[in-house]
Amino acid sequence: MTEQKKTKKNLFVFANRPEPAAGGPLPGKAASYAGDALRQLRKDAAAVAAVAILAVLVLMAVFAPDFNEYSYRRQLLAEDYVNMPPRIRGLTWIPLFNGHATLKERQLSSLSDTAKYPEGCVIRTFNERTVRGIPVADVEVDYYLYKGAGEDVNFWFGTDALGRDIWTRTWRGTRVSLLIAFAAVLLDLMIGTVWGAVCGWYGGKTDLILMRICEVVRAIPNVVICTLMIMLMGSGVGTMILALACRNWVGTAQLVRAQFLRFKGREYVLAAQTMGASDVRIMSRHILPNAAGPIINRAVMAVPGVIFTEAFLSYIGLGIAAPEPSLGNLLAEAQGVLGLYPTQTLFPALIISLMMIAFHLLSNGLRDALDTKTY
Repeated sequence: MTEQKKTKKNLFVFANRPEPAAGGPLPGKAASYAGDALRQLRKDAAAVAAVAILAVLVLMAVFAPDFNEYSYRRQLLAEDYVNMPPRIRGLTWIPLFNGHATLKERQLSSLSDTAKYPEGCVIRTFNERTVRGIPVADVEVDYYLYKGAGEDVNFWFGTDALGRDIWTRTWRGTRVSLLIAFAAVLLDLMIGTVWGAVCGWYGGKTDLILMRICEVVRAIPNVVICTLMIMLMGSGVGTMILALACRNWVGTAQLVRAQFLRFKGREYVLAAQTMGASDVRIMSRHILPNAAGPIINRAVMAVPGVIFTEAFLSYIGLGIAAPEPSLGNLLAEAQGVLGLYPTQTLFPALIISLMMIAFHLLSNGLRDALDTKTY
């Protein structure tokens, strides 16, 4: 014991950094919880890729609808630009964007008629056969030449059955879907956080009554609530936000309540009460910041669910009404011509799939980064 007391202080040194000056602060910058979480998140390649994908999608949703002169509701029926395939100048070497289309069962004898098939529009014929004694074939054509469109006419994602530009409608639909998702999750977060904080902090009869209300609301199917609200208030962006937020806040309230029950007995909370801090100050300044990790993670995880629900409701005709596009009603409109014009379904489906995957990868990364027990 005597030998231990005589052990000199200079025998103990920092292993990975220089020894601080006697009596001075430790070298380096103090790490915060947010800084540690951000540093951990940067190490997750999947989460970083998800952030990059979401940033690109958000930027495109904001700016891409203004990249050309076609509005989301403009119909080009007079020009006969209906069901045009995608064509992007400079990318025609990619088969998806070369503006070619296939015409089914065309008489081989009519291909020489330049009134029907302008010179140079026929690329190739295939699947030749005889139908009722008439030689026919499927014909791949340059559809823009076939329709008499000039070189300056390019529809990057093609057009739909009403001659509307799918590029503009797809990105505007993405904007609408993201707006509804973010607004609904924010409203869900506000209501659920306040509700759960009151339940967890006060407990007793207040907790009992408020949580029974949560259970009643949670027992009603989400689609039923959304359908009733849309029938009462009509379709629209505001209605969709309220319909999607009016039930989802229950899960947030239960999570926040559990976090408050976990932290309200800690010593720093007791010290704040002893010093006369108000309930609101204790909840907002002492407990809520410590519970922020699970709450943030739940908010991020809720976004893809809201996007999918909104797309589903719009797909079945209960969501955003025409002519305002959303990813759901774009898929519903393209379903009828899926066999003939699959690209009308491809782009909205690809965007909604990217958003779902990216948000799930980001939520997984945040879950690990905000959990200090994992690092």
